[in-house]
Amino acid sequence: MKNKRVGNLLICLILLSVVCLILAGATFFISPLVFYIAFPIAAAVCGLTAWHLVHMQSQIHGMLQKAMGQLTASQRRFLQEFPLPILIVTGDREIIWYSDKFRKEVVGEQDLYGLNLNTLLSESLDELCQEDGREVRCLDKWYRVYGVRKKENTTELCTFYFVCIDKLKEEARLYELTRPSVMMIMLDNYGEVMQNAKESEKSRILGAIDSTLEDFISSMTTSFIKRFDGDKFLMVVEEQHLEKIIAGRFKILDDIRKIQTDSNLPVTLSIGVGRGEDTLAKSEASARQALDMALGRGGDQAAIKNQSMYEFYGGISKGVEKRTKVKTRIVANALSELIQNADRVLVMGHKFGDLDCVGASVGLAYAIRTIGKQADVVIDRDKNLANILIEMVTSEGCGNLFVDPSEAIFSITENTLLIVCDTHTTNLVESIDVYNRCKTVVVIDHHRKMVNHIDNAVIFYHEPYASSASEMVTELIQYMGDNCRINAVIAQALLSGIMLDTRNFVLRTGVRTFEAAAYLRRIGADTITVRKLFSSTMDSYQRRSRIVSAAQIYKKCAVAESDFYSDDMRIVAPQAADELLSIDGVDGSFVLYEKDGTISISARSMGAINVQVIMESLGGGGHQTMAATQIRGVEMEKAKQMLLEAIDNYYKTHS
Repeated sequence: MKNKRVGNLLICLILLSVVCLILAGATFFISPLVFYIAFPIAAAVCGLTAWHLVHMQSQIHGMLQKAMGQLTASQRRFLQEFPLPILIVTGDREIIWYSDKFRKEVVGEQDLYGLNLNTLLSESLDELCQEDGREVRCLDKWYRVYGVRKKENTTELCTFYFVCIDKLKEEARLYELTRPSVMMIMLDNYGEVMQNAKESEKSRILGAIDSTLEDFISSMTTSFIKRFDGDKFLMVVEEQHLEKIIAGRFKILDDIRKIQTDSNLPVTLSIGVGRGEDTLAKSEASARQALDMALGRGGDQAAIKNQSMYEFYGGISKGVEKRTKVKTRIVANALSELIQNADRVLVMGHKFGDLDCVGASVGLAYAIRTIGKQADVVIDRDKNLANILIEMVTSEGCGNLFVDPSEAIFSITENTLLIVCDTHTTNLVESIDVYNRCKTVVVIDHHRKMVNHIDNAVIFYHEPYASSASEMVTELIQYMGDNCRINAVIAQALLSGIMLDTRNFVLRTGVRTFEAAAYLRRIGADTITVRKLFSSTMDSYQRRSRIVSAAQIYKKCAVAESDFYSDDMRIVAPQAADELLSIDGVDGSFVLYEKDGTISISARSMGAINVQVIMESLGGGGHQTMAATQIRGVEMEKAKQMLLEAIDNYYKTHS
């Protein structure tokens, strides 16, 4: 009996019974006498039909059991006494036989003869007949099913053996929930908070921190936390508790930030989590890497390293400025030693270098030349945003500082030192070929750390609190020896970089920013000359105004899409984004433009929102107040929709 024939028969019998009852009932309106005779007969027939329908599976069962009588006694005994539940279906997925063990343990005494296998399993026969079996869920239990296919004449039969793995699944679930992860916790600004605090204030702050962390771990009965330094903690937490922490988006960051200090400096944490590793030692190493990543992105956030992937939470605060210059002095001494041991130094920035990138590169290369080493700036003059600065430096007799990437690559030797300024990712450097050829690399950057950072640097001088790469280079020059000097023109190049990234000393400025600017001013940097580097043509101004006038406000964000492209769009778009911030009620601005099928987005803010987080969700990056991204292979409308969704997600997770 084919299962579809059985199904059709059942449907027909049910329909006929219903029609019979309706017709018998309709006779009441024709002749009540006929009704009293016809209706009981119809009801009896329908009842008999229903009884047969209920017992049809049992009858089929009996019929197939008789068919099993054709097997020998040893064959029947083998199938029935086999220690695993057995199910046999046809190639059309019709159930034709199953063992008593299957009936009792798998389907709970149900009759399934003649029914389709879909009533139990949705997997295809090919999936169920895999060599290593297939895990399936059948009637609230987990089984690993092993299938064997065999063709007899024209009939295909599949025999399935069911192995219950419910206990194994439960053990696996318990194993996953109790797997330990290592969490490294560090107070970002411990030194700054404690520096001028009274002893009583220090005790109160430390007590508040300890109390907050104890409350944080109090509900995690199988976890522990230990302080192993004044500002560092080690925590081991099970996966089940870590999942709750992640679901709460590391609320401990907000709780610590609420601690009040007399100096009004916020207390913030950085957290690194090593998750999913084979051993605790590997988890601890991953936690340290994740903590470095969190600190490199400005702190006040959590970074989870799950083998080769990173996840980030928090990051809503600005980076805390470190007032001490001890690290700068140490880096300057180490860099000076590398320069002395190198036979040639190349300084390279990022693609389409701006005033900060070119200014920092020029300042460092010139300073290195003053201490007697050959140094050149690797730059593509046709693809940069600082031509006006290059022209100024060239006109003052320093044009020989610049070298094209195609020329620089042939001058690289075993002892060539490459210094990368204003970027720390390999996919953004001016020339990837130059980077790959150089064996000794130094990185100087202030952008928040990204996952694909340069990992082979001898010195990785990364300070996310610094306003600009030009500020970092200015500080380094002061500690690279008495013979290291720069002239007024180079000082103006460095000052232009600082002014660009701080928007004329408005954003991301600290004490050290003004100290660097004061040093450059003493050397002879002319602020009026520097200000002229930011001037634009009337055409550029009109293009910028056109973009600004097309902006729309969405959730306190100004979003503008350009319907045109010009050669100076890489300059005009950021300028338009800066100008949109002057609108009342705008916390962030985004300008979209298209070139060669790629949508570029320039993002700016005054600090009220973190545009870096928004741009990272679209594959980009940058700073809290200045970021960008590129989206390839989509139309402008689609890219704009993706941006609006990213803004929605940001406000949803940071509200």
